Amino acid sequence: MSTIYIDNKQYEVKAGKNLLEACLGLGIDLPYFCWHPALGSVGACRQCAVKVFKDENDTHGRLVMSCMESIRDGLHLSVSDKTAKAFRSQVIEWLMTNHPHDCPVCDEGGSCHLQDMTVMTGHDYRRYHYKKRTYTNQYLGPFIHHEMNRCIQCYRCVRYYHEYAGGKDLNVFAAHNHVYFGRERDGILESPFSGNLVEVCPTGVFTDKTLREHYTRKWDLTTAPSVCNHCSVGCNTIAGERYGQLRCITNRYNSQVNGYFLCDRGRFGYEFVNSANRITQPLIRNRTVEAVDEAVLMDHLRALLTNHTLIGIGSPRASMESNIALMQLVGKENFYQGISDNAVFVEKRIVEVMQSGVIKTASLHDIQQSDAIVILGEDLWNTAPVMALAVRQGVMKTAAHQALQNRAIAEWHDAAVKELVQQEKGFLANCTVSSSPLDEISSSVMHKAPEDLARLGFAIAQRLNMVLPVVQLNDDMSTPAAVIAAALQKAKRPVIISGAGYYNEALIRAAFDIAAACKATAEEVHLAYVMPECNSMGLAMMQASGFENAVLRTSRVNNVTAIVLENDLYRNVPAQIADVFFNNCQHCIVLDSLHNATTQHADVLIPAASFAEADGTLVNYEGRAQRFYQVFVPANKNMQESWKWLMKMQPVQTGSAVERSYHPEEVLAMGEQLLPRLSGITAVAPPRNFRVNGQPLPRAPHRYSGRTAMLSNLTVSEPKPKQDYDSPFTFTMEGYSGMPPSPLIPFFWSPGWNSNQAVNKYQEEPGGSLKNEHAGKLLFEYKQDATPVYFKDIPEAFMVRHEKWLLLPQYEVFGSEELSAYSKGISELSPSPYAALSQLDADPLSLVNGSLITVKIFEQVYELPVRINAAIPKGVMLMPAGLAGMPVMAWNSWVQIISIRL
Repeated sequence: MSTIYIDNKQYEVKAGKNLLEACLGLGIDLPYFCWHPALGSVGACRQCAVKVFKDENDTHGRLVMSCMESIRDGLHLSVSDKTAKAFRSQVIEWLMTNHPHDCPVCDEGGSCHLQDMTVMTGHDYRRYHYKKRTYTNQYLGPFIHHEMNRCIQCYRCVRYYHEYAGGKDLNVFAAHNHVYFGRERDGILESPFSGNLVEVCPTGVFTDKTLREHYTRKWDLTTAPSVCNHCSVGCNTIAGERYGQLRCITNRYNSQVNGYFLCDRGRFGYEFVNSANRITQPLIRNRTVEAVDEAVLMDHLRALLTNHTLIGIGSPRASMESNIALMQLVGKENFYQGISDNAVFVEKRIVEVMQSGVIKTASLHDIQQSDAIVILGEDLWNTAPVMALAVRQGVMKTAAHQALQNRAIAEWHDAAVKELVQQEKGFLANCTVSSSPLDEISSSVMHKAPEDLARLGFAIAQRLNMVLPVVQLNDDMSTPAAVIAAALQKAKRPVIISGAGYYNEALIRAAFDIAAACKATAEEVHLAYVMPECNSMGLAMMQASGFENAVLRTSRVNNVTAIVLENDLYRNVPAQIADVFFNNCQHCIVLDSLHNATTQHADVLIPAASFAEADGTLVNYEGRAQRFYQVFVPANKNMQESWKWLMKMQPVQTGSAVERSYHPEEVLAMGEQLLPRLSGITAVAPPRNFRVNGQPLPRAPHRYSGRTAMLSNLTVSEPKPKQDYDSPFTFTMEGYSGMPPSPLIPFFWSPGWNSNQAVNKYQEEPGGSLKNEHAGKLLFEYKQDATPVYFKDIPEAFMVRHEKWLLLPQYEVFGSEELSAYSKGISELSPSPYAALSQLDADPLSLVNGSLITVKIFEQVYELPVRINAAIPKGVMLMPAGLAGMPVMAWNSWVQIISIRL
């Protein structure tokens, strides 16, 4: 710690920071633009000027930019000095000379960092009456709206896009006093992290185009803390609603998970909530009037639940509460995971490894702080984009740390660090089936079939622990194995990453062996396994059988009623297997939010609330349970959480006359009793009756307007606000207006800080953890003294077959995930179906890009255009997983090409 003096007051601050960070951390308001906690300092905007003195006797001092001045013991400075204040006022006036007077129509109005800083510096009136610079805006794709005339040249956008996210197609162009931030020509931004420009930009240059289509002022949004449901990372989000529609998703800071950023799938994939494809009414099929109310529905379900054998099919995208409620209803022995047995086998192995407690799970923060990363057989860029972004930061931070050793340059000094680092990178070994943008920053790149990647992993482990079995590798793999092992031996904080993407259990075992072997030399080792969906880990921890076992059960038992929970089975298993299941069932009850192929087989269809209309808990890839909260009550009262519907079915099943309401923590408590391995999950968030000074928490900010007018077309009297009995929140702006516990923060706001930069006020220090942060409940316990039991069953090397190809899935950021694909922008960027082959396989067949091939997979034939990818190993064929129009394939099977059209 260092002692500094600000306006003659003594403060203790952390060494290694700059003055701007120190002032903000102490609660002193100081304006800034170009500085960002995740990007560091470049001193471009000149807005954060303070006066620094030599000592307490110096009365003159000198102006410095606080973001470029290091903390040192005994430092004297003044924020309120008249010269410093005048300088800051002049700078903001200069920046505003060309800024348009369009705040009333700007998408950023009312939540604009530029507005906050203008007020903070006292710039109230404009004296500039001349013609302003104007620019032509660009089309940047379906997500981002461009309004270049609002730019104040802070350079945040290009620094984030280029240096942090690794994008290449957004740049800065300049001629004399004209500076332009955009693309070389109109076109879709290529980075899957482009949406963060909306929050990085301090003014309205880059704004959310999806919000613009149904525009709402930020203060008119009802918001709630939520969790992204589009992959297994579990990024924290804030969901905003107006007039019964979900309007936007923004980032909710969590220092251990996503920090400041989201991927575009998570930010813009929310439109399925507003989809015309939503199920809105309970349906009982084969009736004159199929739509029924709740009373008729329950009366009809009585016979189906009491006189039949019940089979429950769980879901990796449904909440823990819903899966637990289904297990409670049908019994543990009748509950099945709605995914293939192959996927169940791989995910079960992941759970076993993590529950052993031998290796710590890797949070995104751990990945960012690592000094060596090995990715073994997982396409992170497409299956867990924000984790890929964390990997990039780990590589860059390692390079910076190594370059700064024994040098008097602070890590926050972004420009100096970049100049020093140049093209150096930290160690990353990206060992995957196909190419990835992460290859560009990798020290070692390997593209092999999953079996060969697993063998590579076991060979690396053996080089780290010589008692393990020796793996015979070809020369093209032996040298990389030695290089990777040598890097891991030097590392102090290595991270090993794998996943279930290729349905290969050997990869899971090999990744564990590497991590376990690293414990001998490293200070701290972390292991991460990417899972397929948002609650795949939670479902896997329930340790139920896979879907094929459910099919077998229905073939042996008569009079079966199946209850399918939020799961389109035709996306998780081949169609012929799903067809057999439905043919075996006498009755089928389906709960879901969207119509799909599975709902077409439902005798009884029940509308499930989406994440925006529900309370629930998800467990991410690291076993971190996190609660998401209902943002709004749907106008249709039949759209309820699946777990509420299932809990209502219990008294119907038992014939009990007693009906009661259940709350999320009560359902989780049932889960702890049913499944002791879920112990502690009820502590995931404060209870529903949590209050601060006797007050609940408001979902709407204190500036919320128009509550009375919203229903003026129906009544002039203001109706009673809806009540929430499942959470600590109200649906109004009334309630405790201070700082709630971190899992309950519905929006970031502080006096004078209306933009997302208000998060600084909620943090222990800028860029650090939130005050009293509770970053979810980790369900896997690390055991310091646990002895690793190595896996020694090494798979055989991959063998190319004559005129046959190993079929593997290719995931896409846009299109492979089920729910986000219903969003217009995501759908627009989704690729068409294809089959990808290596150049070595394409040449003998005279195939070129676009050639049509007909492939045969288990008596089924498909005609697809060819994509040639030189990085794919010979003998492997990739097909996109989850795309609209693409059936579920029998992954890891062998396929034939039966015809070609060039």
